[in-house]
This record gives sequence, structure tokens and C-alpha cells, in this order.
Amino acid sequence: MEFALIHQIRGRARLRSAHEFSQETAVMLADGLEMVPGVEGVRVNPRTGSVLLVYDDEDALERAAVFLAEAKPLPWRKALPVPVEKDERPSLFPFFRYVCIRPFLPMALNMATAIIGSLPFLKRCICSLVNRRLDVEVLDGTAIAVSLLRRDFGTVGLLTLLLGFGDALERYTHKKSLENLASHLALQVDKIWVRRSGEELLIPCQELAGSDLVIVRAGTAIPVDGIVAEGTASVNESSMTGEPLGVMRSEGSSVYAGTVVESGEIYVRPTQIGGNTRMQQIVRFIENTEQMKAGIQGRFERMADRAVPFTFGLSALVWLLTRNVTRAASVLLVDYSCALRLATPLAILAAMNEGVRHRVMVKGGRFLEALSTVDTVVFDKTGTLTQSRPDVAFVIPAEGQNEDDVLRLSACLEEHFPHPVAKAVVHSAEARNLHHAEEHAEVEYVVAHGIASQWKGRRVLLGSRHYISQDEGVDVSPMEEHIRELSRRGCSLLYLAIDGKVAGIIAMEDPLRQESHDLVERLYQMGIRHVLMLTGDDKRTAAAVAERLGIREFRAQVLPEDKARVVAELKAQGRTVLMLGDGINDSPALSSADVGVTLQDGADLAREVADVVLMGGTLNDLITAIELGRGVMRRIQFNYMTTMTMNSAFLAGSLFGLLQPGLSAVLHNLTTLGVCLNAMRPALPKGE
Repeated sequence: MEFALIHQIRGRARLRSAHEFSQETAVMLADGLEMVPGVEGVRVNPRTGSVLLVYDDEDALERAAVFLAEAKPLPWRKALPVPVEKDERPSLFPFFRYVCIRPFLPMALNMATAIIGSLPFLKRCICSLVNRRLDVEVLDGTAIAVSLLRRDFGTVGLLTLLLGFGDALERYTHKKSLENLASHLALQVDKIWVRRSGEELLIPCQELAGSDLVIVRAGTAIPVDGIVAEGTASVNESSMTGEPLGVMRSEGSSVYAGTVVESGEIYVRPTQIGGNTRMQQIVRFIENTEQMKAGIQGRFERMADRAVPFTFGLSALVWLLTRNVTRAASVLLVDYSCALRLATPLAILAAMNEGVRHRVMVKGGRFLEALSTVDTVVFDKTGTLTQSRPDVAFVIPAEGQNEDDVLRLSACLEEHFPHPVAKAVVHSAEARNLHHAEEHAEVEYVVAHGIASQWKGRRVLLGSRHYISQDEGVDVSPMEEHIRELSRRGCSLLYLAIDGKVAGIIAMEDPLRQESHDLVERLYQMGIRHVLMLTGDDKRTAAAVAERLGIREFRAQVLPEDKARVVAELKAQGRTVLMLGDGINDSPALSSADVGVTLQDGADLAREVADVVLMGGTLNDLITAIELGRGVMRRIQFNYMTTMTMNSAFLAGSLFGLLQPGLSAVLHNLTTLGVCLNAMRPALPKGE
């Protein structure tokens, strides 16, 4: 098959075929790629003809490309009709029929029923053999074939009953888990108001046309992505951006499905409808991410597949030693792969579902596994540990000056400029009810330095120390003691000078997030050995912030392009690195880390490349993410040990003739059911 590389970043690549292919071909490709050394995760989409790979090194990508080039599609299966969506809830009626009705039916009818029921399993067995796979399908098919050859139709009926029930249970639990996962994000709107040909109509969503204007009033969710054609409204976009405050949207503004109008009324011309809205794209993405398999899942599945030839060999040995076909068939009916193949993905899917309920979106099982082994957490300071907006911390007047006058005059100058520092000064003056008249002349803004103006006939300067002291020659030594103390506290300083003399200092700081200190302390308590802060601040400011947060390691004056290099250095030391950042310049580091984490209100690019998104807007959700990863890995390991122990016991019983084929199948399926139910239990500690 021909595939082209359409996108690649470190450790991930997407390839696309020129044609879509069948679901059966997609399964064949996924199974084959999982066996390629170095490939850690696979997602195959038959509708778009795309293959997403997660791999260790470039050699693994080359090996995967060779496999894809040599793979043969299955056109003879592609013509099969698409199955109609139906209720796949497992029914207990087949058990009632087998126990209560079957004994009273004619032998010929029971034989025919057993043979017909066995055909799907025999067909799957043949398909696996055709594709050169020796897996559980071959094991089950062989056991059924042996029973048919022995004319043991009662055992055949019981085996097909149990295997069929197991398949139905797997499909149902898988489907329900996906539905639950998607329902937490999906927009539930059945009918909407539109203006069509001058009339207001209430219509079903599926009847919406591109020429309609969707009417959205206060308290109503916007059902489509679109452009505001008329009206003005305050829109709460927290479902999309995490920002709790409403933003004004008027004619020409873009709005998105899933956001809510808090006040006002707008008429929206749809640009994306139904399944094409950004919210529904998020839902589809979540539905697909469970296919990004964890490494432990792949290892267990390969281990289970390697056990299949062993089971065949053991069965053959039993027959050679005892010449007892019943004992040999009993051995075939006990395998390790069923529980491992079912329970592991169910545990991962359940954990992802649980994460969304707790405001943590994990984009695949591979990242849950990485979360469980993290030993180093790297924070970008600005916007992550801090609130990404400066505040006025202190106003220190010079001798002979008044604190309020210093702040009032500074705000009078700064209000003409939109940058964050200026806004912070103006906001601080407003908070103190310091009103001012426009008594200064035209303001001159010196880029990256400060402001100069005339006020009551006096020359006024406001800006950095470099601007005030070196460029303008103002002596700031009278305030040197205050300067040292404020710098030690990690503040950035703004200097005010009047007629060549320093008049005061305004100390600015990025306020720490309220939860930052407790988060760092909790990480250390959880056994995270290294917590590192990266910042572009100078070393003195960085040290002050790190001390306030309780962080023992930091790197100062780190340029944006250096963050990914720092992460790579840590990984080269053998650490499992989690990087948390929210800006566009954090994206390379997020991609380089074993787990990239961002906040819901982070930049679009950061949310795109991150492996985990904290949707609650609080850093405390990082603890939830790590505990979720640890909890699901403990669950998977427990299920693995239970599966190996119980099935080994059943295998021993079959070897020594203590278990008949039917009883072996019952016990084996009960074990599989038990570990699957255990896999779906909550992974987070109670109280989370």
C-alpha cells in the first residue's frame, strides 16, 4: 500500500494513503505495526486513510514505513455491508435457552445450532491463519474444531455461548465507555431558533441550513461555529478557553459551539454545522485517543500472543502422553490473552473517562503510563506558576513625596498605553480611588525604556532603571536600600523622576497562583524527586520566586528556544520528564517531554501539542493526572497477576484431568469477566 508522510514532530508521525480502506485492513495494519520494534503507539483511521505512529527513533519509523509499503489490503472484505448500529447489550437469554430449552430439543436441531453458532469463530480462526497470526482466535477456533470432530456438540454449544457472550460484553462495555467519555464534552442541543426569510422558527438541529441566522439569547448555548451577523453579547467561552470571564462578541466576531451567551442577543451565521464544529471535533478526538495504546498494553498483548504457541504445544504434549482428546481440548480453552487483551484497554479507557470527569483530558494510554513513572516535573514560571499578569506590589515614595501622588501621576502617564505593566499601574490607582486630571502634555513613549512628558511645567520620566539612571542621568542612589530589598523579593521596578530627581518606585510582581506553593509541596510528598522552574528572569528574581514556592531547582534567564534543550538534557540523564507550560514558546518543550501538560486557558498551539490538558483551570489538577496514571497502572498490574495466577491454576487442572472442557471454558471466562469489571472501577483514590 502507498502511504505519504504528511506531518512529523519528534516521536510522532502521520502517514496517509491516497485511498480509504476497509475496517478489516485497518485492524490488520494496526496489529502489524504494533509488532514493529520501536513503535509505541498506533492509531489507524480507515475513513481518512491515515496512520498515526508514536515511536522511539527514526529507525522505527523507517521499519513501519517498510511494513506499510509491503502490506496488502483486504479488498475481498471491503465489500461487506456496513453493520447497522444496534443495541449490543449482552443478553442472558442464550444461557436460559442452553440450560432450560436445549435439553428438550431434538438432537439434530441441537447439532445444527451448534455448527451454525461455531461458524463465526471458525471463520475468525481461518482469517488469523491467512494473515499469519497465531493468536487467541486460532486457539478458540481449534478448541471448537476439536469438539466438532469429536461430535461433542454440547461442548461446542457451551463454548460458542461463552465466547459470544464475552464478545458482546466487550463491545458493549467498550462502546458505553466511549459514549460516556464523549458525553462529557458533547454539546447536547436538539432544537434551535433561527431567522429564515424574515421569520423566527424553532427547527431541529439537523435541518439547519448555511443561509439561516441562528438566534442566541442570554443563558443559551451557541449550537454552531459561526460569525456574528447582528447584535452584541457577552459570551462565556470557558468550555473552549478556560477563561471564566465573559468576552464581548459583536458583528464580525467569531463564536464557537458550546460557549454560552451570558447577556445580550446575537444572530450567528453558521460556518461549521453539526459534526464539523470545533466542540464536536474535540469529541471525535477524544473518541479516538483511546487507540493510542500504552506501552504496557502492547507488552502484555505481545506476551499473551507469545503464550498461544506454548498453549498449543502443551495441548499436543498432553495428547501425546495421555492420548486423551478431552484433556488436550481442555488445555486449549485456557489462555492468558483474553483477559489481558480486554482488561488492559478497558482500564485505560475507563481511566481516560474518569479523567475527563475530574477535568483532566489525557490523550492516550501511552501518556497515562508515562504519568505513572514521572520523576521530574518542569514548570514554566510565567503564566503557569504565576497568573501571567503583573500587579503593583509596593509604591515607595522618595523623601518629600507622597505615595498616592506617585501612583496617581504614574497612572496618569501609563493610561495611554495598552501594555500589561501600564494596565497594572492604572488598575492599582483605580483600586485606591485615585482620580486624576489630564494636566500633562503629550506623552513620549520610548520603546522598551519608559515615558517622558511635561506635568505642570516640570519634566516627568517613568520607566526602567536603565532609562532613568543611564539614559537620563537621574541619581537613584537615595533609594538604593529600597531597591535592594524589593529586588531580593523578586519584584520588577518602575522608577518615577521629576525634574531630574527620583520621586518614587513602583514595585511590580507577577502574582503567584494561589495553589502553586501547595502543589510543589504535594509533588515532593508524592515522591517526585526533581521539581524544576524555568524562567527568563534574572537569577536574583528567579531565586526569590523559587524560595517562595519551595522549589529547590531553577534555571534563570532561559530563552524560549532553550526550554526544549533543557528537557532533552533531563531525559538524557534517564529521567521521566513532565513539562507544564501554557505559551506558544513552550510548545517545543511540551513535545520533547515524556508528558507535555498545559492548562485549558493555554495557547491554542500548546493545547494542540500537549499530551494532557488540565481543563479545570487550576494547577491542582496536575496531582489528579499523576494519581490517575499511577492508579490505572496499579490496576493493570493487579489484573495481570490475577490473570496469570488463575489461568495457571485452571491450566494445571486441565493437565491433570480435573477440569473438563466446558468447565475450563466457564472458569476462564469468569476470570476474564472479573478482571474486566475490576478494570472499569475508578482508579483515583476516594475523595478525589
